[in-house]
Amino acid sequence: MNQQPDTPWGYKLSAELYGIDRWSNDYFGLSPEGKVTAKTLNTAVPLLDIVEGMFERDLQMPVLLRIENILDAQIQRLNEAFRKAIKEQNYQAAYRGVYPIKVNQQAQVVEEIAHFGSRYQHGFEVGSKPEMIAALSTVEEPGSLIICNGYKDEEFIDLGLQAIRLGFLCFFVIETPAELPIIIERSKALGVEPMIGLRVKMNTKVSGHWNSTSGDRSVFGLTTTQIVELVDLLNQENMLHCLQLLHCHLGSQIPNIQEIRKGVVEACRYYADLIREGAALNYIDLGGGLAVDYSGSQNNDEQSRNYSLDEYCDDIVDTLKHTLDEYDIAHPTIVTESGRSTVAYSSVLLFNILDTTTFEPTNLPNTMEDEHPLIGRMREIYDYLNPERVQECYNDAHYYRQEVRELFKRGQMNLRQQSVTENLFLDILHRITALLDKVEHSSIDLNDLKSSLSDIYYGNFSLFQSLPDIWAIDQMFPIMPIHRLNEEPSRQAVLADITCDCDGKIDKFFVNQEVAQSLPLHPLIEGEEYYLGVFLVGAYQETLGDLHNLFGDTNVVSVRLNSDGSFDFVKEIHGDTIADVLSYVEYEPKEMQLRYRNTAERAVREGRITARERQQTINAFNASLQGYTYYEKES
Repeated sequence: MNQQPDTPWGYKLSAELYGIDRWSNDYFGLSPEGKVTAKTLNTAVPLLDIVEGMFERDLQMPVLLRIENILDAQIQRLNEAFRKAIKEQNYQAAYRGVYPIKVNQQAQVVEEIAHFGSRYQHGFEVGSKPEMIAALSTVEEPGSLIICNGYKDEEFIDLGLQAIRLGFLCFFVIETPAELPIIIERSKALGVEPMIGLRVKMNTKVSGHWNSTSGDRSVFGLTTTQIVELVDLLNQENMLHCLQLLHCHLGSQIPNIQEIRKGVVEACRYYADLIREGAALNYIDLGGGLAVDYSGSQNNDEQSRNYSLDEYCDDIVDTLKHTLDEYDIAHPTIVTESGRSTVAYSSVLLFNILDTTTFEPTNLPNTMEDEHPLIGRMREIYDYLNPERVQECYNDAHYYRQEVRELFKRGQMNLRQQSVTENLFLDILHRITALLDKVEHSSIDLNDLKSSLSDIYYGNFSLFQSLPDIWAIDQMFPIMPIHRLNEEPSRQAVLADITCDCDGKIDKFFVNQEVAQSLPLHPLIEGEEYYLGVFLVGAYQETLGDLHNLFGDTNVVSVRLNSDGSFDFVKEIHGDTIADVLSYVEYEPKEMQLRYRNTAERAVREGRITARERQQTINAFNASLQGYTYYEKES
């Protein structure tokens, strides 16, 4: 039952506990009814209302929810923030944003960016031929930028040269010296002058997960010697005027604004010297780096950032202006490849909790006459359990439990005796936990005790499919219930997915502005669903997911919020069926149906089942092939 407004706990305390106002970038909040809301257009829509609309459309959990307004708002905020900085600082060139398709290649995302971004001529960054095809078939506005990174063969280059013919500003960013001769040859063959950029190896090192794209050992970019050689080759071919863009990428998710400033200063040095060499540079591409504050802590931790969007834009414009003014060089068009910050906020993974495991004593028995002495010694711990002796009690409880377990293994104690011991052990640990606030100095074991007793909540999702960065690189995302937030969350829990893998768990969370090993959650109510949301998952998670245990893509819903508080289901995609994922790993569903039919028919011949039962089992098999790969509850 929900607590009333006059009780000690309320939705504002939940907002503080889960930090939603710190990490949501003002796109999510809590209603007085204790529901998470999506906020845009001066309105707030409860996510639970959208969930109910999903069920009415036969879309079960888990679901990836995309909110198109948020995607639009991020593109608008980025472009308007740069426009504002350029105007205020009298910078004499424009800003042009591009979206790196690799961050989220899903058609719904790319198409919405192209559609809404057309008013800003917001372009795309591509790193492969498939991404190039996606960009060319989606971008709407002539004059839009297409930045071609990665390794490029003749076909890739031909696609870009044809794009120039169509009116797009398509730059070939040279990553290795071997690319330039191919570009020159293909441009002559097609009679199209190329637009060329150079990517330099930046010496400025940044912090965070993705800092290996700078420095001498970066796998991308050109050394100063290679740059000089390419400039000389372009001169020989009378094509130095084609070199119009300098590309300087420091890294993704840069948490410290000072490192960004240093990188821009270094980029200006390359830019100035290439101008002196005769290059016709008029674009400077600073790559990605604009971070997402996943933790909401607003510091230079790798999961956060110590700057705002306005400060990011102001610092880039200010540094470019003043550094290049010193060299008396005209201001270039500023290009950034903000992908993570563009799409992260717009997607939420929603799932229901299927079950829980708790680590609490149950049915503590009274002392029995023939009780084993070790169990008696365990009971004696209660007599001296106090704040001054908690470490001793903790050590004793572990010792006696281990002795009982050894006797059980040797057959000298039975199952019921071990059960009594385990229950006493858990009860003692919970009592120790209650005393820890009164202990001045505690060991690592005691500090970790609370998390070791936390519940396990089993979520209807696959970590490896929907949240691979948690498993692969210890990325953290904000996680919280989407309802019941005017009730105090009285349980501490870690999350487990439904894969058969011990790595399929989440045991690090943002709680009260700190990293915690358990998440405060509400106890399950029989007959009621309990829903959690994982926020800021729009970047990379959809594309990087794998088929662990053959759990496929989740259901996907795109909604658009309206100013009157209503919302429209713009698109919906049912997740992979079992037949789909089996076909991905080279099974042929029709052949599988035939083989199962033959197995069932053999069972009829052998008298195990009747012909009618055969048909029932075949129908069930065929229906399952078309079913969702995740846990389905009967409607």
